[in-house]
Amino acid sequence: MSQLHIAVLYGGDSAEREVSLNSGAAVAKALSASGHKVELFDTKYRQLSELKALAIDCAFIALHGRGGEDGCVQGALEYLNIPYTGSKVLGSALSMDKTRSKQIFQALGLPTAKFSVVEKQSFDNQQVANILADLGGKVMVKPAHEGSSIGMAKAETVEELSSALTSAFSFDEQVLVEAWINGPEYTISILGEQALPVIHMETPNEFYDYEAKYQSNTTQYHCPCHLAKDEEKALQALALKAFKATNAQDWGRVDVMRNEQHQWQILEINTVPGMTETSLVPKAAKVFGLSFEELVNAIVKMAIK
Repeated sequence: MSQLHIAVLYGGDSAEREVSLNSGAAVAKALSASGHKVELFDTKYRQLSELKALAIDCAFIALHGRGGEDGCVQGALEYLNIPYTGSKVLGSALSMDKTRSKQIFQALGLPTAKFSVVEKQSFDNQQVANILADLGGKVMVKPAHEGSSIGMAKAETVEELSSALTSAFSFDEQVLVEAWINGPEYTISILGEQALPVIHMETPNEFYDYEAKYQSNTTQYHCPCHLAKDEEKALQALALKAFKATNAQDWGRVDVMRNEQHQWQILEINTVPGMTETSLVPKAAKVFGLSFEELVNAIVKMAIK
């Protein structure tokens, strides 16, 4: 690619703002090193309409969470006729919505843990008790439209589940309650039509939570992931199916776990994963043979094709 004028959209005002600031800074540094003219654009303080006056060739979306990963900014950029990186409006919205993406996985026969959906205005203790019993007595609680494990909690009693729901409702009006998966967690990065080498995450925490992702020095990342070659290929193929099921495209990440029956269980699709040089997608890309700079440029190239 010749030199481009690229705006890196980052920051914003979601619960993942700090992660986004780090991603955007790393992406901007890599693009600048590649010879592009780069404008860091914090959407918390600047209006997207300003992008037209900048006459940019492309917007690199490094916004995580609501407003940046859920189709909103994608729709605005399409209205402004500005090319942008990653999934389009529908793919972004469906992937960000944990409830609807799980429903899509179920409808297509893709493996995912049993779950229930709770609305903020309609839950009571009897419903909580019924959900806990139906899902096996141990569950994971997830706000339906948050990322980075924000608002997530484990629950094994009615009291714990009620408390976890109350906490999760401070982030979202709808909460996903998922049967507990007792097994290892893996992630598969997607670049174009290619599933990159699988990463196996290990943490001493009870699950791969916000602290394990961003603050701990005890989390381990294994890539190669130590699966047999045929198992890794099968997992990569499953990840590509899940990625396409929500209409995600160009690049992203699919998170899965393996239950006690050794069955893969799809957790979620991330259409704007973390993008510092030590984030999961860059880790997989490095093993695949791409530097961080090459990865960032590959994402931009798909946006302006």
